[in-house]
Amino acid sequence: MLLIKTTITDEKTGLLAHVAVDSLVDGRAMGGVRMTPGVTVEELATLARLMTLKLALAELPLGGAKAGIVSDLRPGPERDAQLREFGVSAAPLLKGGIYLGSDQGITHPDRTMIFDAAGYDVTGAPGARLPCSWAELWQKCQDITGFGVVRAIEAAEYGRAPSTAVIQGFGTVGRGAARHLAALGYRIVAVADAQGTVAHPGGLPLDALFAATDTTGLIDRSALPPAVRTSDAPEAWLDVPAEILVLAAGGAAIRRENADRVRARLVVEGANMPCTDAALETLQLRKIPVLPGIVANAGAAAATALVLTGHAPQAESAETLARGLREEVGRRILAAYRAVAERAAADDLTLPQAAVRHALRRVYSPRAAASTAINPITVPPSRARTDIH
Repeated sequence: MLLIKTTITDEKTGLLAHVAVDSLVDGRAMGGVRMTPGVTVEELATLARLMTLKLALAELPLGGAKAGIVSDLRPGPERDAQLREFGVSAAPLLKGGIYLGSDQGITHPDRTMIFDAAGYDVTGAPGARLPCSWAELWQKCQDITGFGVVRAIEAAEYGRAPSTAVIQGFGTVGRGAARHLAALGYRIVAVADAQGTVAHPGGLPLDALFAATDTTGLIDRSALPPAVRTSDAPEAWLDVPAEILVLAAGGAAIRRENADRVRARLVVEGANMPCTDAALETLQLRKIPVLPGIVANAGAAAATALVLTGHAPQAESAETLARGLREEVGRRILAAYRAVAERAAADDLTLPQAAVRHALRRVYSPRAAASTAINPITVPPSRARTDIH
């Protein structure tokens, strides 16, 4: 049973939303708001637990939460009305220590709209010190989750030369990962969005690709150079040879029925739970390591938690604060990866299994437990250890 579970409805706007709080540390928690047509309380409960574990791995004193707005509305007045109503209704939670930010389907401007409707100002959080507005800071930090994904890849690939990558999902996280991978010398040979896959074996022209992509992550094929191949075949990104596969779209991208098609040497969870239980088992049998999301995609969560808890570096401008947050997020992700990799080696576990075990030990350590209230779920089902004989 969740510590806090609430449903928000509004007949006028058609709003239906849920909020799930998995744990509280000193009465506070944080997590994103997603906006999808099929989001459920059960899904949010699992995601809130993953946030608890993610923050524990990053050694940040906040509990895990998640919210979901049940909607498939496209940008426009009807969608804006639902976002504002959600903000009004969620105001007591926001002002009471439950921070609800951006997640799948919710952009940073959407988050600003929710906060404005709630009358909520992040700078009012205990310990938060900002030289700028929250919106201005996030204009400088939009790619921080993608940045963190690449820091995790750097740690896992230590000693290897940059190679090739496929990115499934080209929203904020996917674009950030592409930009930072390219800066390290990786060739991005394929990218997938909701309409299919674009590919080039010699490496996609990223400047043209970014220019052709809208804020939701959809790529305008007509704006791409002729040499770029396009396909609307389902999951064509799985058929493009590459060393690294970054999953940055949504849940259950890799499942039992398609796990055998994975061609990468390393799978990276840039989204929340993009590999199902069965997929993790198959990849384990095939000896393909998976970088778990609670390590790799912690960038935005860690940056937000650093600010909310007063652990962000002191800065005099949005630019210097964003730079300092990247450095600190990168350091924490690297430390988390090393701790998880050591536990995996010591206990004969996969990286996802070791990440959960290590995080739970931190959550339930005597020091942390003194200020933490947590629901009785012990392990997300897809991250539990599976002994394969």
